[in-house]
Amino acid sequence: MKYVLLGAAMAAGIATTAPAQDITLGRFFGACEDAGTDTTTSTGEACIIQSIINAADAELDGINITTLPTDWGNYYDQVKAAYAGGTPPDVHVMHRHRVPEFAGLGAIAEISGDLAAAGIDPSDWSPAALDAVSFKGGIYGVPMDFHANLWHVNMDLMAQAGLVADGKPVLPTSPQELLAHAQQFKDATGQDYLAADFAQFPLGVRTVLALLWQQDANIFTEDGTATINTPEAQNAVTAITQLFDAKLANPQLNYADSQQAFLNGEAGILVNGTWVVDFYTAEAAKEEVGLNTYYVADFPTLFAKGATWADSHMWAIPASLKGEQRAAALKVMAFINDHNIDWARTGHMSVRTSVVESAAYQGLPHRDEYTGTAAIARDTPPSERYGAIQDVLNRELQAIWLTDKPVSDALADAEIEVQDLLDR
Repeated sequence: MKYVLLGAAMAAGIATTAPAQDITLGRFFGACEDAGTDTTTSTGEACIIQSIINAADAELDGINITTLPTDWGNYYDQVKAAYAGGTPPDVHVMHRHRVPEFAGLGAIAEISGDLAAAGIDPSDWSPAALDAVSFKGGIYGVPMDFHANLWHVNMDLMAQAGLVADGKPVLPTSPQELLAHAQQFKDATGQDYLAADFAQFPLGVRTVLALLWQQDANIFTEDGTATINTPEAQNAVTAITQLFDAKLANPQLNYADSQQAFLNGEAGILVNGTWVVDFYTAEAAKEEVGLNTYYVADFPTLFAKGATWADSHMWAIPASLKGEQRAAALKVMAFINDHNIDWARTGHMSVRTSVVESAAYQGLPHRDEYTGTAAIARDTPPSERYGAIQDVLNRELQAIWLTDKPVSDALADAEIEVQDLLDR
């Protein structure tokens, strides 16, 4: 730790150094207690981000960083409670979709005037990355990645099912073909065709949203009108429920169980994000793991146009942070920005042009297999109620596939609740 003992030095007439700035940092991504400070060899989101934070703590003179324990599932509840209590983290991670909520309330700082002094060059951010951290003409954070839903593929099982051509998986191009491929796969392998977290976190919501956007539809409009109980939404949900009805996918799997099923070789495809690419690559190399030949594919186009759910991670500071504490927090964010290539090893897409164009980035495992994802990345219009809207959709969709609630009833109920949220 970089603490300075002032008393003895002052008594001896020795020049002293200002006390170190203590910075608290709030993050999710999971726990990694033995990450160390080597940012180039750690694996998985939790250990990669913690190694970057540990390196910042070790290398930034006059700054001590304490990582606050947080859980992904209730992270925003914890952060909001901290803001309400006047003790928010000095630096904290958040998603692009939360910017309207936090910036709209004046909770997070506008930092466009601070970037140059901190050593951050926003001209190196892609236009989409700059847009992700912008709100009403201001910049409210430092972007860290683009992340999106992908199809993670067990190539050995797909080959067994006759669904490989020219070294690539043969993916469906319509809901009808999805069902046909799934049945063909089940008949050949005895395993489920597709797995995803349909019972816990909103991975199912993101899957349905992708299929909705592929029909050029959305769950609400720019002017705040909910558009959920529609033929397009019915089509999107039915594309998924047909797999459950035919026993070709299991709607009761949560995040951990769906991932384990894929790693065990019990599912041909896992719908999950960019954040697990390096982890699955490492797992597939282990002899004891059921997954052996691993491939990463763009989310397939089942309707008229390509689309997949996407978001961005970013770092923000409280608007209340001032003076040396604010400057120290910005230095921490600059350090993370400088290590964007290390974070990109997770599988996330980089936000920095200089990183994307580097040989190191282009040589990352599987990167060339999902180059089309950036072009089909989509999300809902900005809304301060995004989190609550997502919760409503998750509850109603799970009611469809876990309790057999009629699709039309669930979509109608969701539309009423979402409209109420949008009207507040």
